[in-house]
Amino acid sequence: MKPSDIFNDLQSKVSEALRNSPAKDIEKNVRSMMTQGFSKLDLVTREEFDVQSQVLARTRARLEELEARVIELERKQAAAAAGISPAVSPAATTGNPTGLAG
Repeated sequence: MKPSDIFNDLQSKVSEALRNSPAKDIEKNVRSMMTQGFSKLDLVTREEFDVQSQVLARTRARLEELEARVIELERKQAAAAAGISPAVSPAATTGNPTGLAG
C-alpha cells in the first residue's frame, strides 16, 4: 500500500467517525452560538471591509485632486487680482528668475 493510500484511508475513517459522532452536532451548535454572538457585536465581513477600503482610497484620491484644483484656482485668482496674466509667472514679469524682489 502506498503512503498516499494510507493517508486517504485514514482521512476517510476519521471523517466517517466524525459524521457518526456527537462532535458534528457540537460543532454546529458552537458555530450557531458564535454567529449569534457576532451578529450582536456589529461586526462587518472582510468583503464589506475591503469594499469600504476601496471607496475610501478613491475618495482620498479625489479629495487630493480637488485640493490641487482649489490651490490652482486660488493662484489664478490672486494673479488676476494683482493684474498678472495667470499664464505668465511672476518671475517672468519682473525679469527676476527667482521671482523675489530686490
